[in-house]
Amino acid sequence: MFQRITEQPSHYHHLEKMSIPELLENINKEDQTVPMAVQQAIPEITKLVAAVTDKMLAGGRLFYLGAGTSGRLGIVDASECPPTFGVPHGLVIGIIAGGDTAIRKAVEFAEDSRDQGWKDLQAFDISDKDVVVGIAASGTTPYVIAALEACRRHGITTGSISCNPDAPVSAAADFPVEVVVGPEFVTGSTRMKSGTAQKLVLNMLTTSVMIQLGRVEDNKMVNMQLSNEKLVDRGVKMLMDNTGITDYEQAKALLLQYGSVKKAAENYKP
Repeated sequence: MFQRITEQPSHYHHLEKMSIPELLENINKEDQTVPMAVQQAIPEITKLVAAVTDKMLAGGRLFYLGAGTSGRLGIVDASECPPTFGVPHGLVIGIIAGGDTAIRKAVEFAEDSRDQGWKDLQAFDISDKDVVVGIAASGTTPYVIAALEACRRHGITTGSISCNPDAPVSAAADFPVEVVVGPEFVTGSTRMKSGTAQKLVLNMLTTSVMIQLGRVEDNKMVNMQLSNEKLVDRGVKMLMDNTGITDYEQAKALLLQYGSVKKAAENYKP
């Protein structure tokens, strides 16, 4: 039987009577339980990573679909992949109920539409080459569930990330991940522990996939975009480590010429 644990009462009462240190200590105490809950879901996360990797190796894309905090987290993770791993912007795509306006301002009832999620995916020419991961803390968001059901009807691989056991969204996903973090510090405020859990899973998913795709060498972001001076400096130091170049300016010139640590190292001739 489905239990909406994310909506259960907080373990703490009369928050308004707590001192600031008490509030912070108790929030932190709750947050410390999140990584352990994620650890319990590693077998399911492993299956999702493998599925996404296989699709991407065959030329497919990864889509995130969510509403509210969940949708924003998907967009954040998708937007960080190009600068971190040097992949095209269209490889990992985040979609939020209510469109881009909802990134900054909640769009009322957008998550309740059972038609819009599939329409939003169709705008990207979604196909059976791709994977769609629905993100919903409660696991009950109609926008997400209906879109995953439509994906299944069209032979598109689906995954989900939720924070309730036996969540309805899991039933609509080929590779469901459930990270049960328990009641929130503020009752029902899933931007807290649930949001943290979802962010951790998203980090694990794309980082592991990108490593499988060869976008990381040793422990370094050798394909990162050189979009600011800090990253250029990091890239120069990586290149010097990888090639044995001892002159900083020589390494910098080579890096800027080829645009990435990987390409610069491949073209370096001692």
